[in-house]
Amino acid sequence: MGDGIHIRVQGRAGRITLARPEALNALSYEMCAAIEAALDAWAADEAVALIVIDAEGDKAFCAGGDIAQMHATGMAGDYAYGRRFWADEYRMNARLFHFPKPVVSLMQGFTMGGGVGLGCHASHRVVCETSRIAMPECGIGLVPDVGGSLLLARAPGRLGEYLGTTGTRMGPGCAIHAEFADYYIPREGWAALVAELCESGDWEAVDRAAHAAPDSPLAEAQAEIDRLFAGDGLRDVLNLLTRSEAPIAQDALEALQRNSPLSVACTIELVHRARMRDTIEHALQQEYRFTYRAMEKGDFLEGIRAAIIDKDKSPRWRHASLDAVAATEVSGMLLPLGVDELKLDG
Repeated sequence: MGDGIHIRVQGRAGRITLARPEALNALSYEMCAAIEAALDAWAADEAVALIVIDAEGDKAFCAGGDIAQMHATGMAGDYAYGRRFWADEYRMNARLFHFPKPVVSLMQGFTMGGGVGLGCHASHRVVCETSRIAMPECGIGLVPDVGGSLLLARAPGRLGEYLGTTGTRMGPGCAIHAEFADYYIPREGWAALVAELCESGDWEAVDRAAHAAPDSPLAEAQAEIDRLFAGDGLRDVLNLLTRSEAPIAQDALEALQRNSPLSVACTIELVHRARMRDTIEHALQQEYRFTYRAMEKGDFLEGIRAAIIDKDKSPRWRHASLDAVAATEVSGMLLPLGVDELKLDG
């Protein structure tokens, strides 16, 4: 069904396979719409016992959203396309989060940004030896979205602030520790698992196939990360990082300094807000307030230019340093949108 995605019913399973391996299975607007339509069709279909979401290729489950078109329209002064893309994608994320049947996602290689919104809201999230999961949006002038702020808020301790602002990539053990994934199953066992799921419709096949999770460096660093990212805002975190001689503090500070200061400051606030309310609807609403303004008032267009258009890796952010972002600017990016507020019941 459509370019870049293969949607069908196979036995007892609804199958969604991302099929753009040459583009690291990046999600297009059309792919998001097709996924939402499938979810709506299968929710009440008694022939479909569960859903399996997977992807072609070895490099990536899904490395994010297809953002080149957003840049092109945004540079022309047309912000409507990006806003519509995000609103419709977020609605699909909410549908997936609340889907009434088991959803098994198989996430090999890179799973980032929009891929997290597709794979990590599933009920049975599988990783393997090649899995690398991350929310690197601050590096392109965005914030962890697609419900990512809720996933970050639910991570143990202050891992959410750390992962969301630094964009650190998690291997399988770390992804399970941070609660972005549930099961470790070596890649060689995936084909047999999918075949059994399709034949039986029994989600407990995932439990039976699971192996012990690999060690997690994040778990080992948990206490230090919790201490370093305990502040109420970016300036508090900066103070803690700059005063620490721990290697993880220096690495985190270097990562933050590469990212958009405005995005980093807003990410910390978004994680805190998501932690207080703990619903997908609230998280998506808050994220949309930022992304709605991201082209016009944020660093998104410049971040995309530096990352994928000119590829000079030298973005010129609106703020010269991390400590130059005022609290009022963070509030301004997250103000209610009035009649333009995100609507998830469309």
